[in-house]
Amino acid sequence: MINIGNMKTSIVASTLIVGMLCGTNSIAAESLEELNEELEKLKERIGQLQIDSVRHSEAEEWRYSDSLVHLSGYADVGYQDSDSEDGSFNVGRFAPIFHYQYRDIVMLESELEIEVGDDGETEVKLEYLSVDVFLNDYITLVAGKFLSPIGQFRQNLHPSWINKLASAPTGFAHDGAAPVADVGFQLRGGFPLGRTRTNYALFVSNGPVLVAEFEDGEFELDGIEAEGAGSDEDGEKVYGGRFAVFPMSSLELGFSLASGKATVSDIHEGDSSILGGEGARDYDVIGADFAYQRNNFYLRGEYVESEVGGTAFGAAASEGAIWETWYTQASYRPGQSKFEYVMRYTDFDSPHDSADQEQWAIGLNYLLTNSAIFKLGYELNDGLTDSEADEDRLTVQLTYGF
Repeated sequence: MINIGNMKTSIVASTLIVGMLCGTNSIAAESLEELNEELEKLKERIGQLQIDSVRHSEAEEWRYSDSLVHLSGYADVGYQDSDSEDGSFNVGRFAPIFHYQYRDIVMLESELEIEVGDDGETEVKLEYLSVDVFLNDYITLVAGKFLSPIGQFRQNLHPSWINKLASAPTGFAHDGAAPVADVGFQLRGGFPLGRTRTNYALFVSNGPVLVAEFEDGEFELDGIEAEGAGSDEDGEKVYGGRFAVFPMSSLELGFSLASGKATVSDIHEGDSSILGGEGARDYDVIGADFAYQRNNFYLRGEYVESEVGGTAFGAAASEGAIWETWYTQASYRPGQSKFEYVMRYTDFDSPHDSADQEQWAIGLNYLLTNSAIFKLGYELNDGLTDSEADEDRLTVQLTYGF
């Protein structure tokens, strides 16, 4: 740091020495004026150095601050054309992600999801918001709304610049078989197990919202909205987690499990006020996943099954139901090429024939950079005839992660 006091002393001393050498009688009027001008310039310079010194101190203080603020996220735009609809351009989403960390003690993280609907209206959702407390090198406490740790896709792969295709595997998006988010507490981290690495997540959360449908005088389960409900209708909780091992550095194997209670609290296109006396139903989720990488070749897959028990009581009395989905995906990028080839197979089975779908998806990606990707894809869908699940689809997407 610049020492302003020492500089002032040096300037004054230099001025005295100049006066002594020149001699008082030999200094002409013009020389005195020149010296005065030089002194004024030096004063201005000292003032500027003082300002720079303060700014330097502030910069150093920010650089070594105990707090760290970080902004990241992703966005995507695209085009979609299916068998029954005319092609349309779309703004998929803008998802800013905020991090605020204090030392190595605590961090707040949050993701907003901003979308433009078909009607042009803008929708804003809170994808997740949690406070993470770093208990030690192996355990982090996560509290708030967090992405479901069941499987890999939702918690690690769903951002559009990471997902190799423009769509999520059937059953892994909203209203599918795989949970999306939870509100509660979570412990997660990793530890060595001999020569093997592991990672884990354990959580307790509110139960999901079950949606019923009333048709032909009878109720049946319509769907599971496991998207992080902010309240729990029955007061019962869901407990679960995921454990993964790396038998080799290039292979990860994961196993997931969740169990608890859930209650029907919404009716599809109906009056939910009649559901006040609904009882809790059994709710269970099992899952398995793997991920393999060798150079620029990736192979991964997941399986998730969500089951809701039946009940003979309440307005929405009905039998239980099972939602099941799995996918396998391969991608390859030859050498240093900017092109990447993707193929994915998905099979989704629900209690409703109109939603069942078997899908082959193929894609060709062009990497402008590692985080800016142009995707061209085509989905071959096989479902109930004349249903939306049976329509093939062309997708084009430009996505950027920052």
